[in-house]
Amino acid sequence: MEIHLQNAGKKFNREWIFRKLNYQFTSTQSYAITGPNGSGKSTLLQCIAGSTNLSEGVIQVNNGEWKSNDNNIAQSSILNSQLLSIAAPYLELIEEMTAKEFLQFHQSFKPLLPNITVNEILLIVGLTKAADKQIRYYSSGMKQRLKLAQAFFSNVPIILLDEPCTNLDVAGFQLYHQLIKNYTTNRLVIVCSNDEQEINFCTNRLNILDWK
Repeated sequence: MEIHLQNAGKKFNREWIFRKLNYQFTSTQSYAITGPNGSGKSTLLQCIAGSTNLSEGVIQVNNGEWKSNDNNIAQSSILNSQLLSIAAPYLELIEEMTAKEFLQFHQSFKPLLPNITVNEILLIVGLTKAADKQIRYYSSGMKQRLKLAQAFFSNVPIILLDEPCTNLDVAGFQLYHQLIKNYTTNRLVIVCSNDEQEINFCTNRLNILDWK
């Protein structure tokens, strides 16, 4: 699995967030996207995810065009759902559901990793006791654990993580590194963060400021 950005650029109004970005992401590798707050890390990740489209340039997956500009929203969304999972602070959970219901619903359109059940996932991320409680009553840390669960345990080749340890305590950081160690073999992982504890395992670094 490869993602190749060719002369990629994104602007809002007249301001370029990044431009002329050429970079290749490859399976089995881990990448950190770094840069100051507000510099465009999350915007780049959203472009890779297909939730935001480029203003110029092309993104290719395995040498096939994924999206090139704001006219390719439908194509990028379809490939997005097939290829990747994402966990980010700005993504909402369905708070009327319980954690068990949420993962079961998620499984209906994005299969989970083979040989693992929803109950086993909840045990791994420490949510067994709250499995039947509505998500609206979860603490922010519990919600983040559930976001990580749906990202790591989806059966997809690409995992995108934006500030993945937001609202997590020490035990939550330990869980995050356990998930990285145990469930990212042969997958492509891209992490947006400036926190060394979130990206210290990454073998490649991309600073968004290099493409301003």
